[in-house]
Amino acid sequence: MYNDRYLNLTSKGKLLHQKCSPEDDVFVFSKLTYSWFSRLISIGYKKPLERDDLFELNEGDSPYSVCPNFEKQWRKEMQRSTTGLKASYIERMLFKKTSFCKPSLIFPLWQTFKFLLIKVAFLKVTADILAFMGPQIMKALVTLSENHPGSHRSGYGYAIALFFVVLSQTLLHQLYQRNNMLTAVKIKTAVVGLIYKKALTLANSSRRNYTTGEIVNLMSADAQQLMELTVNLNLLWSAPFQILMAVFFLWQELGLSVLAGVAVLLFIIPINALVAAKVKSLKKSQMRYSDQRVKLLSEMLHGIKILKLYAWEPSYQRKVMSIREHEVDVLKSSGYLATYSMLTLTCIPFMVSLATFGVFFHVDEENVLTAAKVFTSISLFNILRLPLFDLPSVISAVAQTKVSLSRLEDFLYAEDLNPEDVNINYSGNHAVGFIGASFRWDKSGLPVLKNLNVSIPEGSLVAVVGQVGSGKSSFLSAILGEMEKLEGTVQRRGSVAYVSQQAWIQNAILQENILFGSNLNRPYYEQVLESCALLPDLEQLPNGDQTEIGERGVNISGGQKQRVSLARAVYSNADLYLLDDPLSAVDIHVGKHLFEKLIGPSGLLKSKTRILVTHNLTLLPQTDLIIVMEEGRISQMGTYQELISKRADFAELTQVFTTENRSEETTLVKVSSSKEECQLGESLPQRELLKHKDPSFDRWRTHSKSKEKVATGGMKMAVVLKYLQAFDWRWVWLTIAAYLGQNALAIGQNLWLSTWTAETAKINDFTEWKQLRNYKLGIYSLLGFIQGLLVCCGAYVLNRGSLSASRALHHQMLDSVLHLPLQHFETNPVGQIINRFTKDLFVVDIRFHYYLRTWLNCTLDVIGTILVILSASPLFVVVVIPLGYLYFTIQRYYIASSRRIRRLAGASHSPVISHFSETLLGGSTIRAFGHQERFIRKNYDVVYENLVYFYNNVISNRWLSVRLEFLGSLMVFFAALFVILAGNTVNSSTVGLSISYALNVIQSLNFWVRKACEIETNAVSIERVCEYAKMDKEEPWIMSKRPPVGWPDRGIVEFINYKAQYRKDLGLALNGVSFQTRSKEKVGIVGRTGAGKSTLTNCLFRVLEGSGGKIIIDGIDISTIGLHDLRGNLNIIPQDPILFSGTLQSNLDPLGKHSDLELWEALELCDLKDFVQSLPKKLLHEISEGGENLRVLVLDAGRILEFDTPHNLLQQQGTFSEMVAEAEITR
Repeated sequence: MYNDRYLNLTSKGKLLHQKCSPEDDVFVFSKLTYSWFSRLISIGYKKPLERDDLFELNEGDSPYSVCPNFEKQWRKEMQRSTTGLKASYIERMLFKKTSFCKPSLIFPLWQTFKFLLIKVAFLKVTADILAFMGPQIMKALVTLSENHPGSHRSGYGYAIALFFVVLSQTLLHQLYQRNNMLTAVKIKTAVVGLIYKKALTLANSSRRNYTTGEIVNLMSADAQQLMELTVNLNLLWSAPFQILMAVFFLWQELGLSVLAGVAVLLFIIPINALVAAKVKSLKKSQMRYSDQRVKLLSEMLHGIKILKLYAWEPSYQRKVMSIREHEVDVLKSSGYLATYSMLTLTCIPFMVSLATFGVFFHVDEENVLTAAKVFTSISLFNILRLPLFDLPSVISAVAQTKVSLSRLEDFLYAEDLNPEDVNINYSGNHAVGFIGASFRWDKSGLPVLKNLNVSIPEGSLVAVVGQVGSGKSSFLSAILGEMEKLEGTVQRRGSVAYVSQQAWIQNAILQENILFGSNLNRPYYEQVLESCALLPDLEQLPNGDQTEIGERGVNISGGQKQRVSLARAVYSNADLYLLDDPLSAVDIHVGKHLFEKLIGPSGLLKSKTRILVTHNLTLLPQTDLIIVMEEGRISQMGTYQELISKRADFAELTQVFTTENRSEETTLVKVSSSKEECQLGESLPQRELLKHKDPSFDRWRTHSKSKEKVATGGMKMAVVLKYLQAFDWRWVWLTIAAYLGQNALAIGQNLWLSTWTAETAKINDFTEWKQLRNYKLGIYSLLGFIQGLLVCCGAYVLNRGSLSASRALHHQMLDSVLHLPLQHFETNPVGQIINRFTKDLFVVDIRFHYYLRTWLNCTLDVIGTILVILSASPLFVVVVIPLGYLYFTIQRYYIASSRRIRRLAGASHSPVISHFSETLLGGSTIRAFGHQERFIRKNYDVVYENLVYFYNNVISNRWLSVRLEFLGSLMVFFAALFVILAGNTVNSSTVGLSISYALNVIQSLNFWVRKACEIETNAVSIERVCEYAKMDKEEPWIMSKRPPVGWPDRGIVEFINYKAQYRKDLGLALNGVSFQTRSKEKVGIVGRTGAGKSTLTNCLFRVLEGSGGKIIIDGIDISTIGLHDLRGNLNIIPQDPILFSGTLQSNLDPLGKHSDLELWEALELCDLKDFVQSLPKKLLHEISEGGENLRVLVLDAGRILEFDTPHNLLQQQGTFSEMVAEAEITR
C-alpha cells in the first residue's frame, strides 16, 4: 500500500536509521481512514509495542524545526515590546493591558502557527455544516412516512443519503481532530523549548524569585494548560456558529417561539461566565498549593538521608499533608461548581424544548406538534447540547490559560544575565582583570563585592583565601558573569572550566560526565583519570567508567563527586580554570595527590591560568599570587613571601588557619567520610587498594540507576477496584443509582413526546387536544424537573467520592514513599517519584472520576438507544448483534496498542522533567563551559521522544474513531432502512424517535469506547500511585518495646560478633565485629578505603540491617526497638550539608523541641552566632531552596585489626602508625 520512508538523523555523532511516518505519501483514502496505521495496530495486538515499532514524527512536527521558528517570532515580539509598540488591536481587546507593554506570547504563537490554525478552523466549519444535514434528511423521512407511507424508493434514497452525510461528517471531523491535536502539541513544544532556553540565561536576581519546583511547574502544568486551550480554541467561534445554525433550522420548524428557547440559553450563559470566573480563581489557588507541595516534596526527597537519619519524616509528612488539605479544599469547591455545569449540560435541551414548545402552543392556539416538528427539533436540540456545554468550559479554560500565560510571560520576560558584564575583547596579556568593579546578587541587595582591582597574569596559579562568608565564591561568580555588575570593568580571556563548591553531577554514565559532550581522546582521558585520582574508584564500580550515576550523584561519595567534577573541567582543556574549594571534600592523601598531579606548579594544568579558592593554607607557598578576601573586599594581595614579610595580620591568619587545618586533618584520619574516599598517596600502591574491595559497591549490580518501568499487559480490574475502594463504596452505589435514574428519565421524556405526537395525529376535536396538550406538557416538565434533581445528587455524591479517593491515595503514596529504605532513593531518580506526585496525582484528582462518570453515562445512553430502536423496529436485532460483535473486536484489537503507547508516553515524560531539573541545578556550570546550545539540543532530543509517543497515540485514536463511527453510520442507515421497510405498520412519530436516537448514538458509541480506553490508559496512573505501597519497606518506626526516656544516657556501644551484608548473594561487609566503648569516650574509626567504616555507621543507624550478632547501646539491643526511637536518640553530622527552604530556625529544629536560647548556644559552638546575628531577621531568616580520652578502632576488610588509644597504637608500629606516617601527621 505504501513504502516506508526512512529518515537519517544524526545524534551523538552516530547515524540513526529511523522509520519515518508514511502519512504524507499515502493515497487520500488511506490518509482519511488511517489505514496506513493498521500495521502498527496489528503488531501491537500480537506483542507489546516497543519504541522501535513506532512511527517517527513528520519533519515539520519535530521540536528541531518547531522551536527555532517560534523563537524567531518571540525575539521580534521582545524587540517590539522594548520599543514600546503595542500588539494587535484584537489582542489588546482580549487581554487588556493597563500597565507597560509586557511582551505577549499570543502574537508570536499566532505568527508561527497561523496557517495550521486556519486549516484546522476550515475543517471544523465544514464538519459543523455537515452535522446539520442529518436532521434535515430525517425530517424528509418523517414527512415522507406521514404523507406517503408506502413510497419505498424515495425512502431508500434518503437512507443512503443519510449514510453518506453521516460518514463524510465523521471523516472530516477526525481529520480536524488529528490536525487540532498536533497543532496544540506543537504550541506546547514551542513554549517548552522557550522556557528551557530562558532557564539557561536567567539572571540570579530573577532566579531567586522562582524555586526549581515552580520553574518545572511552568513547563509541566502551564504549558500543558496552553495546549489544552488550543485543543478547544475553535469552540470559541464554532459553538456560537453551531448555536446560530441550530436556531436558524429551529426557526423554520417552530417560527417565532424558538426565541423563547434562545432566551433560556442567553439567561444561562452569563451564569456560566460567573462560574468560569470563580473556577479561574480556584485554579490559581490550586496551582499555588500544588507548587508549594511539589517544592517541599522535592526538597524532602533530595534531603531524604537527613530526614531518615534524624527521624524527621513524620514532621515533614505533616507539613505536606497540611498543604494537601488546602489543595483538597479547593478541589471540593471546584467539584461543587462542576455540579452546576453538569446540570446545565443535562437539562439545557429539556429546558429549551419546554420553553419553546410551551410558547409555540401559546403563540397560536392552532399550532400542533407533528412528529416531523418534534423529532427534527429534538435532534437539533441534541446538536445544541454539546456547543452549549463546551462554551462555558472553554470560557473557563480561557480564564485559566490567562493565569498560565501571565505566569509564562512573567518568567520569559524576567531579567537575563548580561553577557556584556564581562569584557572578552581587550588589550593586555592578563587572563582576568577587575578595574574598580563592584557586584551584587540581586537588584534590591547590597553590594557583595566592592571595588575590586586585580590583574591575573596568564598561566598563573592564584589562591583566593579568607574567612567563611568573605566573598571567595562570589569572586569566581563575578568572573563568570553570574552576578550583577554595579560599576567598573571585568575582563576575561579564553575558554573557561569551572568546578563549583557543590559538585554538579549529571544523571548519566561516569564517562559522559567527564567527557561532557567532547569526543573521547583515550590517552588524554586516561591521563585525566589518573591525575584526578579516579582510577581506584573505577576499579570498584561494577561497570567501571560505564557505570550509571544516579540523579545528583546520589550513589557516589562527596569526594568522588568532586573529583568527577574536577575531571570534567580538566578534560575540557580550557584556558582558565576556576576551582571553588575542590579539595575540601577529599581525604588528605587525595588532596595532596590532586595538587601535585593536577593543580600545582608541576601538575597537568601547570601552563593554564588557575584560580583556586581554598582553606588549605599549606598550599599557599606554591602559588604565584594570593588574594585575601575580607567582607567582599580584597584586603591583601601578593606572593606568599610578600604577604608574610609585610603583613603581621596575614601571618596571624595563616596561623589560625593552620591550627584549624591541623585539627581538621587529624579528624579526617580518625573518622572517614560517610562514603569512602580514595586515598591515593604515592606510598599507597594501587594493588593494595584493590585488594580490599568494599562490598557496598556491589550494591550497584542490581541497583544501577533504574529506568522507569513500563507496565505491560491488560489493565488489572484490581486497579479500578482499588480506586473505587478509595472512592468509598457507598458513594459508588449512590452515583450509579443517580445516573440510572437520570438516563431513564431522559428516555422517558422522549417516549412521552413520541406517544403525544402519535395521539395528536388521531385527535380531531380541538378542546380534547387542548386538554391533552396541557396534561402532556405538565408531565413532560415534571419528568425534566426530577431529572435535574437526580443530576445534582449524582454530581454531589461523585464529588464526595472523588475527594475521598484523592485524600486516601495521596496519603497512602506519601506514607509508602517515606517508609522506603534509603537504598531505594540512592538507586532511583527523584524525578520518578515527583512525577507520581504531579502528573499521576493530577489524574487521580481531576481526570479519573470524570472518565468513570462519562463511561457510565455513555453505557447507559447506548443501552437506552438500542432499546428505543428495538422497540420501534424489532428487526434491528439482526444488525445489532453483528455490529456489537464488530465493535468489541475493534476495541479489543486497538486497546492493546493504545494502552501500551500511553504507558510508554507516561514513562517518556520523566526524562523531560529530569533533564530540565538537572539543567536548573547546573545552570552556572553549563554557562561557564559555554555548553548552552548542547543542552538545548539534548532538551529537543528528550522532547522529541515524548512527542513520538504522543503522535502515535493521536493517530491510534483517530484510527479507532474512524472505524467506530463507520459502524455508527451503518447503525443509522439500518435504523432508517428498517422503518422504511416497515412502511405503514410504523407511525411517523416512531420513525422520528428511532432515527433521532440512531443519529445521537454515533457520538455516544465513539465516546463510550474512547472513555473505556481512557479508563484503561489512565488506570496506569492509579497503578503507579499505588505501586509504592507494594515495595519493601524499612522496619517499623515505632514498636511496642520503647526505650526509657533519656536513653542513651551513658553512651556505651557494644558490638557482639556483628555481621552485615548489603545483599544475600554478596560477601560480608562486616565480619564478626566485636568491641565495646566506655561511657563518654571519643572513638575514631580508621581504615583504608573499603574497610567497612561507613558500613559500621550505617549499621548503628540501621540503614543497613545486620545479618548476625547484635549491637547494644546502653543495655538495649537496637534491633528490638523502632527505627525512630533509635535514630531520634542518636546524632550524626552527615557529609553533604543540606538545608530545607523555610526559616533558619525550622532547619535547626524542625520538630520545634528546643528554645531559642538553646539554638543560639548551638550556633555559638559552631562559630555561626555572629553571622546569624548580622542577618536582618536573625533566626527567622528565610533560607531559599538546597584528647586523652580518645580511642581508635582500626578496620580492615570488615574485621577489627586494632583497638586502643592513639598513643598505644603508635607504639605498636602496626597499620594505624603506617596510616599516620602516610598522612604526614606530626605526633
